[in-house]
Amino acid sequence: MVMRWEAFLHQVKERGDYETTREAERAARTVLALLGAHLVGEVRAELAARLPESLALVLLNPLQAREPLSPERFVRATAAWIEGATEQTAAWDVSAVLSVAADAAGDELTRHILLQLPAGYDLLFGHPHPV
Repeated sequence: MVMRWEAFLHQVKERGDYETTREAERAARTVLALLGAHLVGEVRAELAARLPESLALVLLNPLQAREPLSPERFVRATAAWIEGATEQTAAWDVSAVLSVAADAAGDELTRHILLQLPAGYDLLFGHPHPV
C-alpha cells in the first residue's frame, strides 16, 4: 500500500522534530535521493511503489554514487546536500526519513533493502537487528 504524501511528511516532521513541513520535505528528498543510488532492481522499485509518487521519483532518479557509502559516509553526504546541516543534524534527518521509509516498506522489504546496503544501516532505519 502506498503511503500518502501528507502522512509520510507528517511522520518525518514528527520524528525529525522539524518546525515546518518544508524542512521535513527537504530531508526526505535528500535522503531518498542518496538511498536510491544504493538500491538496485526489484528492491528499489518495490520501495518506490510504497512511497508517495513525488518521493518515489526521487528514489528512482537518484544522485549518483560511485561506491556504496558506509552509514557514516551516507550521513556526511546528507550533511553536504542540506544547507546548514552538520553531521549531527544530518544523522537526525537520515534516521527520521529512513525510519518512516521502513514503516512504509514493511519488515520483509526492509530486510531486503538492508541486504543491499553496507553493514550498519539497520540503525539508521530504526531496525537495530541482525538481518
